Amino acid sequence: MKFHWFHLMPWPDLPDDFAEKNRSVWVDVDYNLFNAERCNAVYHEYLDELEYAEECGFDGICVNEHHSNAYGMMPSPNIMAATLTRRTNRAAIVVMGNSIALYNPPTRVAEEFAMLDILSGGRLVAGFPVGTSMDTNFAYGVPGAQLRERYYEAHDLIMQAWHEKGVTHFNGKYNQVRYLNPWPRPLQQPNPPIWIPGGGSIETWEWCADMGYLYSYLSYSGYMRAKNIMDGFWKRMTDMGKPANPYHAGFAQTVCVAETDAEAKELYWPHIDYFYNRCLHVYPGFADAPGYRTNRTVKAGIKSQLEAAAQNARARLTWEGLVEQGYVIAGSPETVTRKLEELADTLNVGHLMLLLQMGSMPRETVMYNTKMFAERVMPNLRSKFNEWEDHWYPKMMPREDRAVPIKGEARIAMPAGVGGAGA
Repeated sequence: MKFHWFHLMPWPDLPDDFAEKNRSVWVDVDYNLFNAERCNAVYHEYLDELEYAEECGFDGICVNEHHSNAYGMMPSPNIMAATLTRRTNRAAIVVMGNSIALYNPPTRVAEEFAMLDILSGGRLVAGFPVGTSMDTNFAYGVPGAQLRERYYEAHDLIMQAWHEKGVTHFNGKYNQVRYLNPWPRPLQQPNPPIWIPGGGSIETWEWCADMGYLYSYLSYSGYMRAKNIMDGFWKRMTDMGKPANPYHAGFAQTVCVAETDAEAKELYWPHIDYFYNRCLHVYPGFADAPGYRTNRTVKAGIKSQLEAAAQNARARLTWEGLVEQGYVIAGSPETVTRKLEELADTLNVGHLMLLLQMGSMPRETVMYNTKMFAERVMPNLRSKFNEWEDHWYPKMMPREDRAVPIKGEARIAMPAGVGGAGA
């Protein structure tokens, strides 16, 4: 299995009465609750945590895109990914991802992802989410009925920009580009691995199966409720005669590791409580704009992932309820290992996106959780699915061939032939 450390970058200082006094954490959240000076420290703490995850041996470090909210303060994940290219050198940089329907033109995504791939030495995973209703329909104003059509067109433009050599043109319904000729182009050819994060839409998992892209189900309701969704993906694969390679799929899971089950509750419950009570306090009207879910998904009874998570979490807001129902996998290393093995077997997923920082969790607690997982859980699951080949992980440049940041006095070394004797 492969393990990826996933950061949402939430705002950690929402007041205790936030849910009572505010309609939503997304779209119309009160800007008076934000403090730029405090955010300076928060961003650097979060980057420290991502960099530490690489030190601990995680296979990937993950960032993503959201807008107008206190749930995840990364309107541009590419900026965060760019900082990570200089301070990390081994882990995949998983951008999960750019909401490609929001870019005008999407050429910008092709260019910036290419830059990240080159800067990182071929470590980029390119994520192409459709995006939440809050981000796309309300914060950015894309009509729900147009969203998926814009998304597919943006995908086609980006693929053309990466695959076609020389100058081409693109004449779509929403994007017309007379001279399509991005410089640079990705280091990984013909393109970095494509991962599609999904919240349960039928069309998304079908499209991933059809295109050969990794389908990553991002859920806050836990692995027990994810089985129907993942079964739908694997059924599509079976119907197409394709192998059920576990590395073709990923899943996001909140995990809290401590010496004992009791210590896990003591350490993590205040921050899990913060996340489910405040960071998922989404006004239902924002979670599902008209046209956002397709007719097939509506008829199947599949709700918007965040709306469903918020409603389900509020129904059992205790530590015991969240753990029992699989929203959170928590406890001793032995407990967490056993439950993650059950998750992997139930969902048949070879890529795990671990949410080891949640809500208001401070840096020292996050690093403890990260270290405990890396040293006492990860080794127990490393060999799982070794019989399968992973086609969805970056093809990196050899480390010895990559450029590295110059440090110290070497930065001001004199050019050859300058400053010699008699100068």
